[in-house]
Amino acid sequence: MVDAEMTFDQRVARLSKKHQAMSRGYVARMRQDGLIVVKPRRAKLAISPKSILIFVMAFFVFKGFLLSSLGPTTYDERLASLSEGTAGEKAGAWV
Repeated sequence: MVDAEMTFDQRVARLSKKHQAMSRGYVARMRQDGLIVVKPRRAKLAISPKSILIFVMAFFVFKGFLLSSLGPTTYDERLASLSEGTAGEKAGAWV
């Protein structure tokens, strides 16, 4: 009896999870045999804070690499030439 109760609880948990997923939207499709199958809509991929943090850290590592390889005077000269260029170059110099 315990095994039957455990499988019942597992089925109820699985159905509850599917119901919660379907409350956010679902897609109905007809299979080749004519059966309509309803599946939860996939969640949209959002940019995670971790990926933003990795991007920012990589940016600062790259900037530090440029500063160390070019030297502070050459780096400042290149920034000055960028700040006098087009709008895209000015934005790059600001960043």
